[in-house]
Amino acid sequence: MAEHGQAAGHEAHGGHDKHAGHDPEMFRRRFWLCLALTVPVVLTSHMVMDWFGYSLEFPGRALVGPVLGSVVFWWGGWPFLVGAVREVRDRAPGMMLLIGMAITVAYGASLATSLGAFDLDFWWELAALVTIMLLGHWQEMKAIGQARGALAALAALLPDDAERVGPDGAVARVPVGQLRLDDVVLVRPGGRVPADGRITDGGAELDESMITGESRPVARAVGDRVVAGTVATDSAIRVRVEALGEETTLAGIQRLVAQAQQSSGRAQVLADRFAAWLFYVAVATAVATVLVWSLLGNVGEAVVRTVSVLVIACPHALGLAIPLVIALSTALAARSGILVRDRLALERMRTVDAVLFDKTGTLTRGRHVVTDVAGAAGLAGPEVLRLAAGVEADSEHPLARAIVAAAESAGGPARASGFRSLPGCGVQATVEGAEYAVGGPALLRELGVRLPEELAPAAARWAGRGSAVLHLVRLPDTVLGALALADEVRPEAREAIAELRALGVRTIAMITGDARPVADAVAADLGFRPGVDEVFAEVLPADKDAKVTELQRRGLTVAMVGDGVNDAPALARADVGIAIGAGTDVAIESAGVVLASSDPRGVPGVVRLSRASYRKMVQNLAWAAGYNVVALPLAAGVLAWAGVALSPAVAAVLMSASTIVVAVNAQLLRRVRLTPE
Repeated sequence: MAEHGQAAGHEAHGGHDKHAGHDPEMFRRRFWLCLALTVPVVLTSHMVMDWFGYSLEFPGRALVGPVLGSVVFWWGGWPFLVGAVREVRDRAPGMMLLIGMAITVAYGASLATSLGAFDLDFWWELAALVTIMLLGHWQEMKAIGQARGALAALAALLPDDAERVGPDGAVARVPVGQLRLDDVVLVRPGGRVPADGRITDGGAELDESMITGESRPVARAVGDRVVAGTVATDSAIRVRVEALGEETTLAGIQRLVAQAQQSSGRAQVLADRFAAWLFYVAVATAVATVLVWSLLGNVGEAVVRTVSVLVIACPHALGLAIPLVIALSTALAARSGILVRDRLALERMRTVDAVLFDKTGTLTRGRHVVTDVAGAAGLAGPEVLRLAAGVEADSEHPLARAIVAAAESAGGPARASGFRSLPGCGVQATVEGAEYAVGGPALLRELGVRLPEELAPAAARWAGRGSAVLHLVRLPDTVLGALALADEVRPEAREAIAELRALGVRTIAMITGDARPVADAVAADLGFRPGVDEVFAEVLPADKDAKVTELQRRGLTVAMVGDGVNDAPALARADVGIAIGAGTDVAIESAGVVLASSDPRGVPGVVRLSRASYRKMVQNLAWAAGYNVVALPLAAGVLAWAGVALSPAVAAVLMSASTIVVAVNAQLLRRVRLTPE
């Protein structure tokens, strides 16, 4: 698994990985050794000694530059020479070819000087040039490596070993690679889940922050699904393995991050084109520089100016401007539970002016909760809830589970016996010596009783807003109370909608197959603005994508947020599809962005990330392009008559400095808040 993550990370950044398979450590070693060799070359240079007014004369001083300078060129410059040859072979000229040409011309001029052909003191500039190039490349590879670290960090979430429980109950520690489907593993408190599966015994609070970005531990019990890499914080659990290796959620997240870091958006295409143009502009400028200075009779200056032009034109900053932003943004997003499958989807998110939410499972939890309780015949609401929960205690119906859960948080359900189902009507049980039944309107019709007048207004109001209404009846015919149950609105959904408005999103819309009263009640609860926000109710699953098209025809750029199979066409139709990670695989495969948690507050996080990353791309491109526009003429010597000219070493410093500026600017993305604190 770890190897998969590292490989995926290594392949990221497409074109920018043309540096001959280099890594930061290699550049670091070469930089420090070349720096040690460059110092004596610089100190023994006649030009430097004249500048600072000192003299170093000793036997063999004249050989220091040629010998150490040659070592620096061939050993320190070898990665650039190999990269230059590769770019020529691939017919894809770029920064490595420019660097290779610059140091080769500088080396040739240095050799010619040592042989008496030129009157130049060039060895120190060659050594300094290669050393500074190595420093710039080391920092560049280090920055990209930090961004790729997201994949390595994901791979590191898996433990190396697992405790497998045998058929006889014996526990044996085995490598994770030896686990098989349907194996049962023991996860102790503080231990990581080694594979995706379901809990078969026990319950625990699981830290799922590394997968979902949600900082609070989540309670998981028997039958619940757990994900590889999550941590059991307080109790031991036993998990039956359902997915291994490439089939786990963690592996899927790794693939999504790697795909996003490899993908090229519009800004990357522009940067690649500019880098190609810059190569030809640099070569043309270098040729013109040689010709002009040679015609002026200054061959030595022609060599110096040409090397400076080739150095200053190295598109380090340009090559790093977009890939580093892509790598950082996708890595930061993954750490926050936002998985980018498609870079273009993330780029488009900054222009979205309408967000369409599927209701069930996205804005609501997709499960009912007790919202209201009313009593009759002198019975208070809490007592109605206690008795109803006792009757429903043995039922597996979702509404029954909601009633029992509500009672447990309010003191516990009554003790009951003799539970039996009343098909099509409800359930019946004996509580404290009396017979009770719980059911909806069908139960009242079956028993031939009417709802008491004191309950009728509340029941009508609840039904009008789409709630399910159940009744507690003491048999044979006394209605004691009523309970309203509704799909619970996520509290965080209100925050998400408020944040989207604050970000300037014009229209918030909700789509559901529920009846209009239910949809309107949920919209009101969420704070939808009449006449501004949209509510699409009673929409058939096959028609959801048509509603997306309707919004688009109004000139809106639409992001669709959903989680179900029937959301997949709408997710694909939208300008940006955002799938809730707790949803189905089909929905996730149809989306450009996936929220690993079910928290809709990730949607405004995606907007912020899109805007911030695009802003950094534009800033980096502007800097890289503007720097070349100013520096190239100076390197060519257009202001040499005024005493303003860039030497190759100074050009190398400026070129490396521009790379550092771009890298630091990209790192500022880390300040963007993607998910709630």
